[in-house]
Amino acid sequence: MKKFIIGLLTGILLTVLSVAIFFFSLVRLGERRPYVPDEATLVLRLDGEIPEKSPIEVPIPFIGTRQVATVRDIWSMLRTAAVDKRIRAVVVMPDNPGLGWAKAEEIRHDLTQFRKSGKPVFAFLRRPRLRDYYVASAADRIYMSPEDVLDVKGLRAELMYFKRGLDKLGVDVYVQHVGKYKNAGEPFTNTTMSPETREVVNSVLDTVYGDVLRIFGAARRRSPEEMRAILDDGPFTAAKAKEKGLVDELRYEDQMYGELKARLRQKEIQKLPYMDYLRAGSRGTGLDPKTRIAFLVGEGTILHGSGGGDALGSEEAFTSGAFIRQVREVAKDASIRGVILRVDSPGGDAIASDEILREVKLLRDKKPLVISMSDAAASGGYYVSMTGDPMIAYPNTYTGSIGIVYGKLTLRGLYDKLGITKDIITRGRHAAIDSDYMPPNEAAKAKLSEVMDLFYREFVSKAAQSRRVKYEQLEPLAQGRVWMGSQAKANGLIDEIGGIDKAIEVLKRKAKIPAGEQVRLVAYPPRRTIFDQWLRSTEPSVELNMLRSLVRPYDPRLWLRGGIMRIAPYVVDVQ
Repeated sequence: MKKFIIGLLTGILLTVLSVAIFFFSLVRLGERRPYVPDEATLVLRLDGEIPEKSPIEVPIPFIGTRQVATVRDIWSMLRTAAVDKRIRAVVVMPDNPGLGWAKAEEIRHDLTQFRKSGKPVFAFLRRPRLRDYYVASAADRIYMSPEDVLDVKGLRAELMYFKRGLDKLGVDVYVQHVGKYKNAGEPFTNTTMSPETREVVNSVLDTVYGDVLRIFGAARRRSPEEMRAILDDGPFTAAKAKEKGLVDELRYEDQMYGELKARLRQKEIQKLPYMDYLRAGSRGTGLDPKTRIAFLVGEGTILHGSGGGDALGSEEAFTSGAFIRQVREVAKDASIRGVILRVDSPGGDAIASDEILREVKLLRDKKPLVISMSDAAASGGYYVSMTGDPMIAYPNTYTGSIGIVYGKLTLRGLYDKLGITKDIITRGRHAAIDSDYMPPNEAAKAKLSEVMDLFYREFVSKAAQSRRVKYEQLEPLAQGRVWMGSQAKANGLIDEIGGIDKAIEVLKRKAKIPAGEQVRLVAYPPRRTIFDQWLRSTEPSVELNMLRSLVRPYDPRLWLRGGIMRIAPYVVDVQ
């Protein structure tokens, strides 16, 4: 009887929730598109995460999530605004948005392209940090309030190590890797950086900082050497920032709009929030491209599975089953002229990576394809890109990391602390190789080495085939070594430096689309609601996703299960 009542109440609750979602969805469908006034100023407030694929929406009154613009949305919106006669200017307000250096480069480039329309771009900064300033440096004029601080002072890289904490818990991590730089397990086995890690991290900092100095110098009419000397004096009070030439004016927001009003010779500024403009679409702009290009996004840690996020909308994972369904959908769509595979992933499960690569290769046999790398396309993220088609990355894309790592947790010490014991009976020499109660013995380690060497040779061989070079030429560039995009280009690991525009340019040539023809980027996956996700969710609990967020990018679903992984050795938090 108790179970019956619980089931009945659960059914009633789900029915009420389903009706509410259905009703609210109808209301949303009936909403008018936002009005775009003449003489409008597009206000681009950049805060929160800026993902590659649209997060799952919650179409329920009062608890619905705020709509979020993707990188593709911002690209499309600024291209449209540049030719939209109703848009007179853009005000960009970066406020510590969640994006890496490659995404920051894309948005900065998009603003620079918008400026070619002759319309002004003003930037207003609040509590600005380095990446905020990086984006704002694309503007005609940079403003900040008189009492603010420009927190621009150079770069630092932070890597987190868990060994001492795990020792206290009684958790032991066994790691094997192929490639001297393939140190994905290092945070669990070390308390500080290995010499190889330190070498690569210094290389990353040098590359990113060199690009920052070059970009800032060009924007503020300084040489990179002069800009280095200026940044060594940071952070800056607002007055000092103006004195150093890093900002143009110290004004409050309303005063900044007053100066823009004078620039545009308007009586009043018509502010248009960018999400309203995005929802309005291209109606009224004269733009209606008929040529459709798929913008196929693979984002997050690569995992084996069928889901694309859990019931609460987590979007961290790049699951093989869900992605393969998207690939097949693109392949069957006769209206799609070509495909941009947009990769933003540090890698993950080795088998899942291989399944994805095979499916993408089948797609490229049906439609022209290019690879566009975002913040990261490393290890498994690089592996799924190895179709033999043009690879395009930003100067500061985190890529390469061609290597293999095996990791396994041994929890016996933790079990002892909890008063838990296990008895294990086996048949087969290596039957307990993945038991969480004992570390692998010498015979098991030898077996793992044999398998991992095979996986590594296969990875390098496929990479060499993709890059059309011999194994012996590519292998020294592998070894699990992380390369930034500019370094990867110099070493022949990618083909072009650039972002979405460059990917479109290259794809047009492959698909024989005229260079001047406008194209529409069709997002895969499209925007989804939580209701869609509930119907097909197979992902873990919210508690596990919360744990994953704490130790990102070391996804516990990989390490708790153990096994062979194509995962980047670290994701450096460059601040």
